[in-house]
Amino acid sequence: MSEAPHSSLDDLPAAVPARTLWGRLQLVWILPAVVVLAGAFVVIREKLQQGTSIEIRFANAEGLETNKTKIRYKDVEIGEVAAIRVSDDRKEVVVTADIHRNASSYLVDDTRFWVVRPRVSGAGVSGLATLVSGAYISVDVGHSAVSRDHFVGVEIPPIVTADLPGREFILHADDLGSLDIGSAVFYRHITAGQVVGYALDPGGTGVTIKVFINPPFDAYVTGATRFWQASGIDMSVNADGVKLRTESIASILEGGVAFGTQPSATPAPVAVDTAFRLYEDQDRAMRPTETEIRAFVMYFGGTLRGLSAGAPVDLHGITVGEVKSVDVEYDPRAGSLAFPVVVDLYPQRLRGRMQHAGEASSRILIDSLVAHGLRAELKTGNLLTGQKFVALDMYRDAPKDRVGWMQQPAIFPTISGGLEDIQDSVGVIAKKLSKVPFDQLSARLMNAMASLDQTLKSADHLLQNVDGNLAPQVQSTLAEAQAALKNAKELLGQDAPLENDLGSTLLQVSRAAKSISALVDYLERHPESLLRGKPAGAQ
Repeated sequence: MSEAPHSSLDDLPAAVPARTLWGRLQLVWILPAVVVLAGAFVVIREKLQQGTSIEIRFANAEGLETNKTKIRYKDVEIGEVAAIRVSDDRKEVVVTADIHRNASSYLVDDTRFWVVRPRVSGAGVSGLATLVSGAYISVDVGHSAVSRDHFVGVEIPPIVTADLPGREFILHADDLGSLDIGSAVFYRHITAGQVVGYALDPGGTGVTIKVFINPPFDAYVTGATRFWQASGIDMSVNADGVKLRTESIASILEGGVAFGTQPSATPAPVAVDTAFRLYEDQDRAMRPTETEIRAFVMYFGGTLRGLSAGAPVDLHGITVGEVKSVDVEYDPRAGSLAFPVVVDLYPQRLRGRMQHAGEASSRILIDSLVAHGLRAELKTGNLLTGQKFVALDMYRDAPKDRVGWMQQPAIFPTISGGLEDIQDSVGVIAKKLSKVPFDQLSARLMNAMASLDQTLKSADHLLQNVDGNLAPQVQSTLAEAQAALKNAKELLGQDAPLENDLGSTLLQVSRAAKSISALVDYLERHPESLLRGKPAGAQ
């Protein structure tokens, strides 16, 4: 039996795996998978580049266009308007904007958006460049750490942005006056800031104004700083006369605020958003802060025309108080009217350099002054304007009086005088003159004038008679008197016989007087000679 030839394993054919349906499917989906992955990559990349989508609400969409209006920060594009629609309540428009990824950190709670377009306001003209490039949305990035994606746009562009150096302060006033957003703030007539906002207080009792002070002027705002209205022309008519004051031409047109520091105050640093009072004018702002104020009521007898609230209470040129109100009181029992003038007195100014304090000391001081004659008097401060003020002075001869502390406010004693007394005197004289019967006096005066005229005519006729009848006789008498005087002159002349005889006679009389004097002298020494006679040989 023959043996079969041996076959090698290498000669055997290789096994070929059969292709399944799954394998054929994998090859088919490779290309679509690549396409899908590429599309997903593009979409993700676009999403990453697109950044964050936000909504901004505006009053209207003036100047805004979808896929065209840009969003800029410091004039750098950070986004674009993607869609614009009207809100559900139809009161505003909702702008959907896409913010770039690298600007997503700008979207915080206090970030502000506004539309930049051409505007004309008190602060000037802005947005003129948008006439060519078109409107865009500007951004002011805030400092908050809270993220946000819904915002309410600002209709009026803010003047001060978050990155601007300086400080913001709050002012409270009774009314806004002529101030507006953008009105200047002055320090020593230099523009130091601007008004950045205002709002009506709750209840409508006043307004709150926000001002921004630029450096280095913000360092001058301290606890002793006072703000006042510098709007327009500040003209006041009071007892001191007419005052006219203004900060600049710009403040006349646009209004403004000024501030300064009280000279006697100690400045202390203040924080941002510190509230101050906005005074009506510089005089009121710079008045010293009164630590003690006492209210009094004064009753004056004369007219109060020209006296108004704000008039000073003056003591020899020093303001020691202020008139608060002028009113009318009716007393039904007496059926009379009274006119109370309520004033605020500052006792520390009356006290002067005396170092006393407290409620009791000021009352004792006022009682002492009144007891020594301190009285209130109504005076005219300016004849041109007719404005009056209350003057305090010492009247030593004034009737005794005292302060009525039992009333509220206390009654301060007054005195009348000056122009009012003159007016009263003139009134009394006028009343007396009104009682004079001028009609009767005029009739009598006319009769007297007629009689005087007749008398003058008679006197003239008499003088004519004297001149015609007596003049020749008077002339003859005068001629005889002249002749007599001539004869007397000749008799008393220097060489006249009468003068010679008179001289001789006077010489003899002088000799006789000497003899008599010698006789009297001898008799005094020898009285016995009257009996015995003169002895022989006696002198």
